[in-house]
Amino acid sequence: MKLTFCGAAKNVTGSNYLLESGSTKILIDCGLNQGSEFCDDLNYEKFPYEPEEITAVIITHAHIDHIGKLPKLVKEGFKGTIYSTYPTRDFAESMLLDTAHVLFEEAEKKGRPPLYDIRDIEKTMLLWQCRDYHEDLDIGPFSVELYDAGHVLGSASVLMRVENKKIVFSGDLGNAPAPFLKETEYPQGADFVLIESAYGDRLHEHLNERKKLLEETVKRAIGSGGVLMIPAFALERTQEMLFELNELMEKNSLPKVPVFVDSPLAIKLTEVYEKYSENPMYFNDKVIGLIKSGEDIFNFPGLRMTLTKDESKAINEVPPPKVVIAGAGMSNGGRILHHEMRYLPDPKSTLLIVGYQSVNSLGRKLLEGEKEISIFGEEIKVKAKVAFISGYSAHADQKQLLKWAASVGKDSKRVFIVQGEENSADALRNKIKTELYLNAEIPSLNETVLL
Repeated sequence: MKLTFCGAAKNVTGSNYLLESGSTKILIDCGLNQGSEFCDDLNYEKFPYEPEEITAVIITHAHIDHIGKLPKLVKEGFKGTIYSTYPTRDFAESMLLDTAHVLFEEAEKKGRPPLYDIRDIEKTMLLWQCRDYHEDLDIGPFSVELYDAGHVLGSASVLMRVENKKIVFSGDLGNAPAPFLKETEYPQGADFVLIESAYGDRLHEHLNERKKLLEETVKRAIGSGGVLMIPAFALERTQEMLFELNELMEKNSLPKVPVFVDSPLAIKLTEVYEKYSENPMYFNDKVIGLIKSGEDIFNFPGLRMTLTKDESKAINEVPPPKVVIAGAGMSNGGRILHHEMRYLPDPKSTLLIVGYQSVNSLGRKLLEGEKEISIFGEEIKVKAKVAFISGYSAHADQKQLLKWAASVGKDSKRVFIVQGEENSADALRNKIKTELYLNAEIPSLNETVLL
């Protein structure tokens, strides 16, 4: 059996792994490389394998750094089957269509062809099949089982059995306990493990602490008479924000101010959450109970969803204080840029960062304290406050990653640290080696190992 690290090696994004046994070749994820822009040169490079030779692709979840190159794979000859959970497929179509629009705009500016188009996405979705957690799936000599990763709705870790060996791909692991998702599951008996390491070198605030920090940040921003801007990933982060703002509003912990979700993608994805909201396979008992009692967990008085461009522009006419949740989560595109252009120069306003910010992204620059940034070619002075709450990350922190590794990898021969910048990957590797006494290593891009 051969394993090749075709992406997300010494890097957070671009998840893509090739597992081979005999003539059967399976990809786990096929993600876009993300950073300062979507139209990254890495995404235009030739795949390190022949797409037409790939039997199947297993998708762990619908974030673009895990699915974003699927249409390119199809465009270049893949004709096999794509597998995931049901919510992941539902999310993926909207996510890919939104990404295609961004890729087209960026490619046009650079005078290069788009990575793929809507027809490639349509072909991709026709190849997609769904499985529940723990439902049997056989692909050639491989037996595949999906476990709940607790990261976003429908996210999965992948256990694969082949040649009398078990290999587990963590996917992205959740920051437990999540407000409305079920707990992360722990596949057992792995001989080989791939574990993500986005937060392998740090700890998050506790769930209760992060809600308190959110309450304090909102109150402070409203009290100053400014605008609270929250760049939020359309998938999961926006829904978590809405869920917790809803709870705070119901308890009268926050003043009643207008709250805008200014993201067509986030609005569409929230509808997918609502579609599965009564399914106990995905949501925890607390949320199932709230929904059965008639609670709308993603809605509250003062919340406005701005789907169209005109509705988005009309936000400017609403005087502060107000809260604007908009994509993209790393400020590398989307409507949040228009709000940042308008309000970052305002010392009364606040930018609240609640998710991972890749190296070179605008969000990372703002998080690191840059006082002048460029948006749409215009230099913008940063006088607004910049706040950060790490507890809203959908990724497990170091303590949670170690707990997962200790359980899943306790009998493993090798643990591969992936999906993290080198510093975080190295910190997690050292912890796994010194505290769990496991053979942990950080693979290089396109490195192949025999298992």
